[in-house]
Amino acid sequence: MRAEAQAHVDSINEALALLRRFLDWDRALRRLDELNARVEDQALWNNPKEAQAVMRERRRLDEAITATRDIERELSDTAELIEMAEAEGDAEMADEGVAALKALADRAQADKVKALLAGEADANDTYLEINAGAGGTESQDWAGMLQRMYTRWAERRGMKVELIDYHAGEQAGIKSATLLIKGENAYGYAKVESGVHRLVRISPYDSAARRHTSFSSVWVYPVIDDNIEVEINESELRIDTYRASGAGGQHINTTDSAVRITHLPTGIVVQCQNQRSQHKNKAEAYNQLRARLYERELAEREAAANAENASKTDIGWGHQIRSYVLQPYQLVKDLRTGTTSTAPGDVLDGDLDEFMAAALSQRVTGEAVVVEDVD
Repeated sequence: MRAEAQAHVDSINEALALLRRFLDWDRALRRLDELNARVEDQALWNNPKEAQAVMRERRRLDEAITATRDIERELSDTAELIEMAEAEGDAEMADEGVAALKALADRAQADKVKALLAGEADANDTYLEINAGAGGTESQDWAGMLQRMYTRWAERRGMKVELIDYHAGEQAGIKSATLLIKGENAYGYAKVESGVHRLVRISPYDSAARRHTSFSSVWVYPVIDDNIEVEINESELRIDTYRASGAGGQHINTTDSAVRITHLPTGIVVQCQNQRSQHKNKAEAYNQLRARLYERELAEREAAANAENASKTDIGWGHQIRSYVLQPYQLVKDLRTGTTSTAPGDVLDGDLDEFMAAALSQRVTGEAVVVEDVD
C-alpha cells in the first residue's frame, strides 16, 4: 500500500484505539445493554429527571459505539479496495480509495474528539476568565489579545459570547475579563485552556524595541444547569456592590449596580457588572459562584484520580501551558502535548482546535510528554 494511504490507515487506527480505550469497550457494551433494558422498564418513566439522565447516557454510548464500528467497517472495505486496485494496476481506483481513506481519517479524528467530551458538564456553556499577570501594560495588552482569541474561537464554532465582567487596562488591553460562551460542548472544549499563557514579542510599547515576555492566566469553569446541584450557605457569603466601570447605558456609571460575591470558606471571588440592575448582576454573579464551586469539585475529583488538574496557578515562569513567540521567529507551542503551529497569527485569530484536541486526548490517555520550552 502506498505511503500516503498507509499514513491515513495509521491515523485511523490510532483514533480507533483511543476510542476503544476511552470507552472501555467491553464495559461500554455491557453498560449499553443495561441502559437498553432500563429504557424498556416502564417504572423508569415515573421519574422524568432520572429518565432524561438514562437517555443521555444511552444516546452518548450508542453514538460512540456505532461510530467506532462504522469506521472499522469502512476502513476494512476501503483498504481492500485499494489493495485490489493496486493489484490490478488501476491507478484511478487506487486514488479514489486514498481520497476515501483521507475523508475517513478526518472523520475518525472528529469522532475521537467528540467522544472525549463525555464529562457530566462537558456539554454545558462555559465561563472563561482572563487575568493579566505582572508587567503592567505589556501583560494587560496580552490579556486583551487572549480575550479576542477566545472570542474568535467561539465565533468560528458558531457559539455566542457575552462579556460578563471587564476591567480595562491602564493604557491598553485589560486587567481582567470574564466571558460567557454559549454553545454545544463549550466547556468540554475550553476546559483544557485553563493555565498560564506566555507571549514573547518585540514590545510595541518599548521605544527601544526590546523583546518582552508577558504572562496572562486563563481559568475555565462550566455553567451549572438545573441537573447539577451545588449547595451554598448564604451565611458564608460576603456581597459587595460597586460602581460599574465599563461603557453602557445612562445608569451604568452612576449607580452601584456591579456586584462582587466572596465565598469565605474557599476565598473564591466572582463579580458581574454587565447588567443594568444590581439584582440581575447579583443573580449572574451567584451563577458564576455555583459554577466555580462545581469546577473546584471536578478538579478535586481529577486530582484524586491522578489525572491532569487544570487549576489556577501563579502567573509567571514555570506554570505556563502554552508559549506564543512572535519574534525573533514565529511559533506557538503547547508545553503539555508538544503540539506546535508556525502560524501564530492564525492561532491568535481563534484557530485552536488542534491544540484543544491534543490536550483532550492527553487527559484521557494520561501520557506525559516531555517538551522543551521555547525562548
